[in-house]
Amino acid sequence: MKTVILDPPPVEVEQLVERRRRLGLDHFDEVWEGVYHMVPAPKGQHGFVDDQLAYVLRPYADRAELAGSGQFNLGEVDDFRVPDRGCHRRFDGQQVWFPTAALVVEILSPGDETWEKLPFYATHGVEELLVADPEGRSIRLFRLAGEDGSAGYEETPGSELLGVGASELASAVRWP
Repeated sequence: MKTVILDPPPVEVEQLVERRRRLGLDHFDEVWEGVYHMVPAPKGQHGFVDDQLAYVLRPYADRAELAGSGQFNLGEVDDFRVPDRGCHRRFDGQQVWFPTAALVVEILSPGDETWEKLPFYATHGVEELLVADPEGRSIRLFRLAGEDGSAGYEETPGSELLGVGASELASAVRWP
């Protein structure tokens, strides 16, 4: 269910957002061009697959001299997305807002907005995208298309950055 509240938000909404921040329930929340997306925590299988992907991707990221991370803020304060995982050419642990990433990982959850995020990632120069589907036990890889990324993403059988195929990665994951 999506809910839209036109500006200015009622004080109750502001209190709800602040309460979520205070309780640490806002880790998946995002702001899309100034619009707050309140995202609930996903099913347990999401976290299990995330943990599996961290383990499986690490040796490939290390060989490519990329720094792996869990969730991070890609964008800026009033316009950002929170990928499930990332690989970075440069990583500063004190950084709050990351302008880009070499690769972002999205794990599909029922009703999530993964596919709507692709134009944002392309605009921010994210070179590759890995989409894991726990229900389908599959991994799809996408590469930024065109000279400047203006063509969005095209699906590819493997990651040029990591030097591994989607099917190889999918078979290495212990799916729930």
